[in-house]
Amino acid sequence: MQGCEVGSKMRYWLTLISGMLECLCFAGVVFGYTSLVFVLKEDQYFSELCSNNTASNSSLVETDCRGQDEQFSLVFTIASFLNNFLSLINGYLFDRFGTMVTRLLAVSLYTTGTLFVAFSSAAYSLMLFPALSCIAVGGILLLMTNIQVGNLFAAHRSTIITFYNGAFDSSSGVFLIIKILHERGISLQSSFIALSLCSIIHLARTFLLMPKTHIPYPLPPRYTYGVNCGQADSYNVEQVKRTKEDASNQDSRGKDETAKSDETEVENTEKVASFRSCVLSWFFLWHLLWLSILQLRHYLFIGTLNSRLSRLARNDPTLVSQYTNAFAMTQLCGVLGAPWNGLILDRHKGKPRAPGETEQDADLRSSYLSLFLTSLQCLLFSVCASIPVLPLQYVTFILQVLNRSFLYGGNAAFISIAFPARHFGKLYGLVMSLSAVISLLQYPCFSLVKGPLDGDPFYVDITLTLLSVLVFIHPIYVFINCRRKARSRENIPPADIDIGPSLAQAKL
Repeated sequence: MQGCEVGSKMRYWLTLISGMLECLCFAGVVFGYTSLVFVLKEDQYFSELCSNNTASNSSLVETDCRGQDEQFSLVFTIASFLNNFLSLINGYLFDRFGTMVTRLLAVSLYTTGTLFVAFSSAAYSLMLFPALSCIAVGGILLLMTNIQVGNLFAAHRSTIITFYNGAFDSSSGVFLIIKILHERGISLQSSFIALSLCSIIHLARTFLLMPKTHIPYPLPPRYTYGVNCGQADSYNVEQVKRTKEDASNQDSRGKDETAKSDETEVENTEKVASFRSCVLSWFFLWHLLWLSILQLRHYLFIGTLNSRLSRLARNDPTLVSQYTNAFAMTQLCGVLGAPWNGLILDRHKGKPRAPGETEQDADLRSSYLSLFLTSLQCLLFSVCASIPVLPLQYVTFILQVLNRSFLYGGNAAFISIAFPARHFGKLYGLVMSLSAVISLLQYPCFSLVKGPLDGDPFYVDITLTLLSVLVFIHPIYVFINCRRKARSRENIPPADIDIGPSLAQAKL
């Protein structure tokens, strides 16, 4: 049995490391689309939309490719929108059918997308629309199934969740590698066929290093998955019922106090809030506002970055290229910034809890500092972006990638902390879907900047900076809620304290 436990620990670590590589190399590649566009233009995708114009006072022929650029922009807009909006359906599938079914769907979509790009050409440019959308949706599904790996390492759960989200952000560098390979003679088709063949690795992880259903939290004793070892436990409903009955019998005889505590924990985990009560809670509503405003700020900054740099550099192409490359390089560092947020969330692990304080209460108490720092980063980033000084944009780039890595990792971690694990997929999908709808406000903002504001985003930046102040409501509310619960525990005699995890504080 000791050998089985060692084997399970090794499997946990293999799952963790392979999941990190999966997120880093595949899950979020669609966000490196800017690098891919250079390759697509060289291969003449949508080139039929370019037109040649001759100036009236000159014999020079100018090429107008605004139609081509609009098509490339539309491809990414649809893919990024579906990436978030379909998360609600994806979350339901994950909660309802488990990890294996969800991952098989993810691998199918991802492989379909990469094969579409591999067999596309300038004559079939429209294949990019379903291709990038499939890659985006398949990638977010891979991330969603990997987030639960943090449950295997309870003391570092939030750190692992944020690390995975940081790896998801940094995977945008894969398209940069494809661009470099293309410049050295490796065709676009060859690169994407290689990505398609990597789906064999995803399938191997699905069957060997991932559970069929879900990884529970807290983790049951001797929990394992994949190919079972000896009598090690796999987590299912029947097993929980048997454990509960055995614990009840042993408790009645007074022979096993450990089994009694396990029984209490099983009973308490069954008393969870409904999905509806979670959605209608202040926790969820403030968290949705928090995510939506921060995400809108990032999307608008990225969408106007080219014109912003051109304006500040007075249309100097060398300077614009220099700052664009600097921005692209900073995006690769998301995986380095994300774990710091996880360390903040996990800073209480291993320390004694207050009398009557549950593990969920302790996790929630630790989360408001993370939420506050993420909000503060966004405010500083927005202020720097609003100041029309070109060298200051280096600081803006650093704050932007740091805040983005804190944002999405903290989003997943908070949902896993504040709400029941059985609703994680649905709640994560719902908050991403609703925030995607709100992010559509970036298009009116684009129109305002390009139209009445004559390309100057200053007033829109100031408005969004002032709007960013609202996100501080979320960490303040969590802080007040934790203080209120702490005071209530102090006023209750120790014998009357309910030690079970409670979600009542999350209800309206």
